[in-house]
Amino acid sequence: MDPRLIETRTRAIIRHLRRLMQAEEVYTKKLDKTFRVSVPQLNCLMALYEKGPMSPSAIARDIMVKSSTVTGILDRLETKGLVLRRRNSPDRRVITVELTEEGRLLAEEAPPPIQQEIMDGLSTLSPDRMDRIVEGLSILTELLGDQEHGPEGGGS
Repeated sequence: MDPRLIETRTRAIIRHLRRLMQAEEVYTKKLDKTFRVSVPQLNCLMALYEKGPMSPSAIARDIMVKSSTVTGILDRLETKGLVLRRRNSPDRRVITVELTEEGRLLAEEAPPPIQQEIMDGLSTLSPDRMDRIVEGLSILTELLGDQEHGPEGGGS
């Protein structure tokens, strides 16, 4: 294949990836400025809003982060008065997290995560077009190697 064509296509791919990252960055800044929460914090609030009180490990599974990451997220949400940790069992190690009234209101008012916009858009595509997107993204993630196998650990 012509090296110039390869370079043109590579630049187009990089441009699209940058656009996706910029959209997430704009959403993150808006969320922090308007609601004073991070994306992982909102994901946690939304999980509790949609499913009710949960254990920290259930939250971690639901929002696809490590349990140790959820601990930090919950610490910050508790400091902001958005969640409560309760020990409702004779075993004091068993903790349930629930929204405060302020946390519930924030979950109702906050814009949906950018992933929701993507999901809404993808739902309008044909199965064949979705398959092509999955194939292309799979190739890109394979190029990155197995740097972080499993759920993402980042977040605040």
